Amino acid sequence: MTVTYTARVAKARFGGFSKLLLLWRGSIYKLLWRELLCFLGLFMALSAAYRFVLTEEQKRYFEKLVLYCDRYASLIPVSFVLGFYVTLVVHRWWNQYLSMPLTDALMCVVVGTVHGHDERGRLYRRTLMRYAGLSGVLILRSVSTAVFKRFPTIDHVVEAGFMTREERKKFENLNSSYNKYWVPCVWFCNLAAQARREGRIRDNGAFKLLLEELNVFRSKCGMLFHYDWISVPLVYTQVVTIAVYSYFLACLIGRQFLDPAQGYKDHDLDLCVPIFTLLQFFFYAGWLKVAEQLINPFGEDDDDFETNFLIDRCFQVSMLAVDEMYDDLAMLEKDLYWDAAEARAPYTAATAFLMQQPSFQGSTFDITLAKEDMQFQRQDGLEAPLNEAHGDFLQRLLPVGTGMGTGGLLGRRVPLLRRKNSHVSEESMAASCACAGAPDGAVPECGCEGPLVDLGQPEPESEPITGPESPALVPAPRAPAEPLTVVPLSGTRGPAPPWLPSPIGEEEESLA
Repeated sequence: MTVTYTARVAKARFGGFSKLLLLWRGSIYKLLWRELLCFLGLFMALSAAYRFVLTEEQKRYFEKLVLYCDRYASLIPVSFVLGFYVTLVVHRWWNQYLSMPLTDALMCVVVGTVHGHDERGRLYRRTLMRYAGLSGVLILRSVSTAVFKRFPTIDHVVEAGFMTREERKKFENLNSSYNKYWVPCVWFCNLAAQARREGRIRDNGAFKLLLEELNVFRSKCGMLFHYDWISVPLVYTQVVTIAVYSYFLACLIGRQFLDPAQGYKDHDLDLCVPIFTLLQFFFYAGWLKVAEQLINPFGEDDDDFETNFLIDRCFQVSMLAVDEMYDDLAMLEKDLYWDAAEARAPYTAATAFLMQQPSFQGSTFDITLAKEDMQFQRQDGLEAPLNEAHGDFLQRLLPVGTGMGTGGLLGRRVPLLRRKNSHVSEESMAASCACAGAPDGAVPECGCEGPLVDLGQPEPESEPITGPESPALVPAPRAPAEPLTVVPLSGTRGPAPPWLPSPIGEEEESLA
C-alpha cells in the first residue's frame, strides 16, 4: 500500500522532516537493514582477523593491501553512474503512473453523449463502461502481480462481473496468440456504433468525441503493456550494480583501521566501527535500493501502485456516473451572490488575514520612475511635434497613389517587367495610379508629377539607365516619327504596391 505522508509536511517548520525518520513502513531502514548488517559483519570480521589472527609479517602485507584499496577505490564513478540511473528510474516510475487507465474522462463523455431514460439506454451506458473496466482489468492482470493474484484466470474475471459468459466465449474463440486486452475496446466501438444507428448518440460529433476518448483510454493500456515489455536496458542495471558492489567491496579492505604505531598517513586513530563508511554505504546502497523498488511499481512493495484499489474505485464510480447520476440534476436556483456586484466567498477566522493581502498584479507593478525619466524623447533632427513626426514617418512607409511610381520602385521596375514579359497587365498598372485619367493641367492628388508611362502605345526596345549616380529614367513611348524623350522621376523611394511581384534579383542586377 502506498505510504502517504503529505499531511505531515503540509507546513514547513523546524525539523519538519525529522518526524518522517521514525517511520518504518516504506522506509529505507526496512529496505536496507539486511545489507547494512551484512556489510558491518564482514568489516568487523576482517578487523578482528587483522588484530588477533595474522602474524606480524602478514599484518604488514595486509596493511599494504589496505592502502592500495583505499587509494584506488575512488576511481569507481559511483555517484555519476548511480545518479543518472536513479533519475531515469524515477522518471519512468512517474510516467507509468500517468499511463494508468482511469475511466473518469470516458464516463463523463458516455453520460453526456449516450441518451435514453429507458432500460435500453441504461443498458448501453453500463455496458460501455463495463467494457472499459474489463480492458483495464485485462491489462493490469498482465503487468501487476497483485491484480493477477486477484484474477488468476478468466473465470475469476467472469465471476467478478466484468465479463459475461457469452462474452467469454467470443473472447476465447478469437484466434490470436497475443495479449487480447484490446478486445473489449473493439466491443466498445461496435456497441457505440449501434447506439449511433439507433439514435442514442444524436450526432456524429458526439460519436467522434466518444471514440476519441476511448482511444486515449486504450493508448494508456497499450503504454502499460509496453512499459512492462521494454525495461531499462539490462547492461545499464548491471553496470550500476557492479559499480556499487565493487566499490564497497574495496571499502571493506581499504577502510580498515591500521596500527597507529606503524606511522601510516591518515591512520592516526584506531577505532572499531567505521562510522562514516557505514553512512556512505547507507547513502549509496540506499540509493540503489530506491531504484530497485521503483523500477517495477506494479509489484507488492510498500510504495507500489495500488492497482486493486484503482480497479475498485474506477468500476464503482463509472457505474454511478452513467446510471444513477444520468440526467439527475438539482433544481436551478439563484446563487448566493446573484445581486452582488463583486462575488467574494467568506473566510473563517483562521484565514481572515488573507483578506488584507493585496492581489498580485505583476512583478513590475511596484516599480517607480522619476518624473524626468517618464518623458517621451523626440528623435534627433526633428523640429516638428512628436505626433507630426510620427505621421510623416508613416506617410513614407505607406503607398499613396502614384507617388509610389515617382522615383520609387514602381518607376524602376516597369521597364524590367515589360522586358521580362511580366504577368502584370498594362491595364492593371494604369489603373493602380490614382492620377490615371485626370484632366490635363489638373494637379494629381497622389503627388506624382504626371503620368509615368503612356501605356496606350507600344514601347520601343531600350535599355534602362542605371547607375548609382544617374537618376532613374523611364522611356516615354512616342510615335515612330517623333524623337524618343525620357521623363526623369524624382522623389523618395517607397515600397512597391502589394499586387506587384518583387523581382529582387532583377533589381539588384540593374543596380549593379
